[in-house]
Order: sequence, then C-alpha cells, then structure tokens
Amino acid sequence: MAAERAVGLVRELHRTTGGSLPPFRTEELRQALEEMRALYEQNQADVSEAKSGRTDLIFLIRFRHCCLLRNQRCILAYLYDRLLRIRALRWEYGSVLPNAIQFHMSAEEVEWFNRYKKSLAAYMKSVGGEEGLDLTQDIKPPKSLYIESLEDWARWCFLVQAEAGRHQVESIEHGSVQLCISRCAPC
Repeated sequence: MAAERAVGLVRELHRTTGGSLPPFRTEELRQALEEMRALYEQNQADVSEAKSGRTDLIFLIRFRHCCLLRNQRCILAYLYDRLLRIRALRWEYGSVLPNAIQFHMSAEEVEWFNRYKKSLAAYMKSVGGEEGLDLTQDIKPPKSLYIESLEDWARWCFLVQAEAGRHQVESIEHGSVQLCISRCAPC
C-alpha cells in the first residue's frame, strides 16, 4: 500500500536497457491509480475526524499524503520516460516504427508519436528552403561532405553514370547516400 505498484512500474522500465520499449502496463497503472484513490479517500475521512479534535491521526494522514506524492512521482516518471524513449525511437527508426515496437505502445502513445512525427516534419519542411532540411539524416556529423566510392558501388547503389574506366573513384555528396547506407540496400 506504500506505493509498491508505482515503484514496480519504474523498476521494470529501469530494467529494460538498450533504448527498447517494454509493453505498456495498463493493469499495473490502473492498480496504482486505484491505490491513490483509496489513500485519498482514507485521508479525507481522517482529516474530517482530525478537525474535530483527534490529533493522533495527523501522522497517519501525513504518511498517506507522502505515499500519494510518491505514487504520483513514480507514475509521472514512468510515463515521461516512455515518452522520451518513443521520441528517441522516432529519431532512430524514422517516421514508421516497426510493428513489434508499436505493439508495446498504448493508444495514447501512438497518438502522441503521430503528433510528434507531424510536428517534426512540419519543422523540417519550414527550415531548409523548398526541399526542407532532414534533421534525422545525420545524428552525428559526417567527417567529410563527400563519400568516395568505386564506380561499381556508385552504379549499384546510387545510379551514378561514370564514363571512365572500371575502377574510377567518384565523389558523391554525403547527404544523397546516407539513407541508402543506413539501410544497406540498393536505392
């Protein structure tokens, strides 16, 4: 009764490493909220008795109030950490999340992800002229603006037409090849 359910939510989230998203625990969250409601109702009843002169209940009221605050902090930490992880997944996977990750999200989290995705897309479109600026392209800055590649690689992945010999080195803009490199597949 002293905030065990809410602390359990945070502990489970803390155990999950690697930026992955554990399943949303609706039942545990509902139980923690029910515990908060029960503590609040008990406090309300005891406060009315304490006003009538029973001062021995004050410590119990304070203890319950501390439990309420701890539950509140734990639930907010659980929800906020999940949102941070979902935001990081948007930057890692792009605008479409794999089904395995979406399966672990609640309906409200999916709605939040879609609003965040649209907001980020609108911002990227407003910042870089008519084409926009893809902020998700380079999380870490490239060492060079150009990538040197062999002609065969360029033909296979980037559809660059070179008229010289078989092993001629081509310089291709880093921005035009980053998506292809991250997917490791021909464009």
